[in-house]
Amino acid sequence: MGPKNLTRVSEFLLMGLSDDLELQPLLFGLFLSMYLVTVLGNLLIILTISSDSHLHTPMYFFLSNLSVADIGFTSTTIPKMMVDIHTHSRVISYVGCLTQMSFFTLFGCLDSLLLNVMAYDRFVAICRPLHYLVIMNPCLCGLLVLVSFFISLLYSHLHSLIVSQLTFFMDVEIPHFFCDPSQLFNLACFEIPISNILMYFIAAIFGGVPLTGILFSYYKIVSSILRVPSAGGKYKAFSTCGSHLSVVCLFYGTGLGVYLSSAVSHSPRKDSVASVIYTVVTPMLNPFIYSLRNRDIKTAMQRLL
Repeated sequence: MGPKNLTRVSEFLLMGLSDDLELQPLLFGLFLSMYLVTVLGNLLIILTISSDSHLHTPMYFFLSNLSVADIGFTSTTIPKMMVDIHTHSRVISYVGCLTQMSFFTLFGCLDSLLLNVMAYDRFVAICRPLHYLVIMNPCLCGLLVLVSFFISLLYSHLHSLIVSQLTFFMDVEIPHFFCDPSQLFNLACFEIPISNILMYFIAAIFGGVPLTGILFSYYKIVSSILRVPSAGGKYKAFSTCGSHLSVVCLFYGTGLGVYLSSAVSHSPRKDSVASVIYTVVTPMLNPFIYSLRNRDIKTAMQRLL
């Protein structure tokens, strides 16, 4: 069958996580519960921060925006998958696939950039404590969030623009539970792999630069902490960024692990199962990490409840 341009393909088939009909009710219940925990947990974080004046600081301002991004990141993929399981339909339209991919890259990039901004916030708090309130003023905090959002919007738009130029065969089956950009590129028929090279170059820039910023910030943080003479002072300084470091390791570790394993793996279905970790599990665990490891959040939650 001759190839057609993506704009002429009316629909795709999302193959999901399993073909076993007996597993579908179990998958529906599992992902429904995980989605509810993710949304309610992140909403609780947002409500706690907004209702407690003691938490109206740059660090918790960025955390509340990260919770919004996590809700959007999960809501991009899980509701569609639950609808597919409930209706026994795997069809997604071209417009729906492109829209889902756009929001997925938007919130994923926003997560990455906000983690970078939070690393910079911890760097200023630990390495420049006397100038912290002057440097991290409300105007700069709002500007950092807006810049992160518009960069993510640009990244999402570039993804959509490149994918719209791809060529596919008709009746494309995507071996995933959502329109993952990497899967679309694996299924595309390239006459000249310029778009493929460009896509990975853009991903390296938008993903690598924030990660480099985080690593540089923590290099400076660790260097500053090691100069603290007392063990108690070192512990107190490091405890302020322990939760953020845990989330960074979880987010980048699972994301890079899935994409690196997919490069050597020949089982797309196993890759889709592994991708559940960073698309669902990571946003679900973030509220628990910050609430269990942060005394201020725990105290504010107790007052709120």
